[in-house]
Amino acid sequence: MLIIKNVIKNKIISNVISFLLFLVSFLIPYLSYGQELTEKPYTLLLSGASFAANVNGWFELSCEELNIEGINRAKGGTAIADLANQMAHDSLYSAKELEEIDALVLMHAVDRDVFDETELREKYTHYEIPFDRSNYAMAFDYVIKRHQTACYNLKFNKESKYYGKKHGKPALIILCTDWHDGRTKYNSSIRKLAEKWGFPLVEFDKHIGFSKNAPHPVTGRQTSLLYAKDTQTINGETFGWHPLRGHDEYIQQRMSVIFVDAMRSILSLNRCMNKGY
Repeated sequence: MLIIKNVIKNKIISNVISFLLFLVSFLIPYLSYGQELTEKPYTLLLSGASFAANVNGWFELSCEELNIEGINRAKGGTAIADLANQMAHDSLYSAKELEEIDALVLMHAVDRDVFDETELREKYTHYEIPFDRSNYAMAFDYVIKRHQTACYNLKFNKESKYYGKKHGKPALIILCTDWHDGRTKYNSSIRKLAEKWGFPLVEFDKHIGFSKNAPHPVTGRQTSLLYAKDTQTINGETFGWHPLRGHDEYIQQRMSVIFVDAMRSILSLNRCMNKGY
């Protein structure tokens, strides 16, 4: 009788152990997924002026929603020329950040032509430093070529995970329109720039939820004025200038929705390249 009891006991213990082993093997993929989410597998570096500075909130809200690392180097009162000068002095990002960032996001929105090719140089080293604000297209061209060169040259760095790869580090640059469609010169030229280089474009102006073509039915004025803290005049018409700031503002939340929607397709496409899959 005692022998039978021991056999039953051992059988129960064996079954319990088998069940626990099965349970652990079942949960491991989910635990790894949770760890991946905690580690934030993507990193974006944002450069821009007052529309992109962290006092706004849309970029930070977006990174939180996407569970990615966001480095916000935007600063009010600056221009693409200032970014070009930063890069000329290697002060935009560190070597470690260059290795880790998945994309450089540019939101230097000013109502100027950023596409004009008449004075562009073949290589970034052919430009005179420092840049002033007389030619935005030249500054954009410098930033693009300088960043692409830095990424490509990681193929020669033995300490880089891109060492020996034919393409070096894939240089993903993401461009942005202005937050509404009032700045036609900038919005149209940034689209041409994106098309020229094959860059993704975050079209805030197209999806913001209102247009310069239809004044507000109650105020009779541009709808952008309702969501801005100040005004600007473009071709004789008054528009909203700087969007209302803060995570709780509708306009920042709307911009975040637009940015998140764009990033979900862009980053999933880029994952295979930068994560070594």
